[in-house]
Amino acid sequence: MFELTLQIGLILFAVALLAGFIDSIAGGGGLITIPALMWAGLPPAAALGTNKLQACGGSFFASLYFIRKGMVDLKAIKLSLICAFMGAAIGTILVQMIDAELLQLVLPFLILAIGCYFLFSKKIAEDDRQQVLTPTLFAFTAALGVGFYDGFFGPGTGSFFALAFVSLAGFGLAKATAHAKVLNFSTNIASLIFFIIGGQVAVVLGLIMLVGQAIGATLGSRLVMSKGVKIIKPLVVIMSFAMSIKLLWSQYM
Repeated sequence: MFELTLQIGLILFAVALLAGFIDSIAGGGGLITIPALMWAGLPPAAALGTNKLQACGGSFFASLYFIRKGMVDLKAIKLSLICAFMGAAIGTILVQMIDAELLQLVLPFLILAIGCYFLFSKKIAEDDRQQVLTPTLFAFTAALGVGFYDGFFGPGTGSFFALAFVSLAGFGLAKATAHAKVLNFSTNIASLIFFIIGGQVAVVLGLIMLVGQAIGATLGSRLVMSKGVKIIKPLVVIMSFAMSIKLLWSQYM
């Protein structure tokens, strides 16, 4: 039975602050917040729903910072934002009807592959390079697909978006991270709407954590601007490996 006390509120505020900081740089903040919410006594569905509420704070303030600094042109990615939102909405609806067991088995290896790509690829740099997909095709493939994944399952969404922007849109790593965060905000909002409809959000706790997320995300976003690839690449690799290990551990141990 969950009971919100001052101690739990303060602990989860601090957890959210740390998660927001990490998530704005490399993704994977849910690795920290979801177990913490379940530790506090929330059932799994409520933990996922409350996590989406607090994650909206981090992704919103990180997105706002990147937009204000001119790293993201909202008009240029308007279609991708819409497709990501639609994908997440469809995924959130379908996950309630379909067994996600197969995805759980495959996911650790997909995230591990992302970590290896960022670790070994020589193509990752600060500068943009030639794009593989047009913005329209990117929206209807990568944005829609990763958005669906976020609604259906979720872990590592920021890393998947960043990988798509680097490998398919030709973005430099800092620019890819900024755009990934904006699309992740769109998917968070879509999922949150359906979790609220389902009554799976602890609103007061989620708002407390949202403040922590906002602070952490703002600090992390500033590091992205000042340090760029020097800090993003190692953190993406570390978080990808950490997510893979955690998911494998929970499945087989």
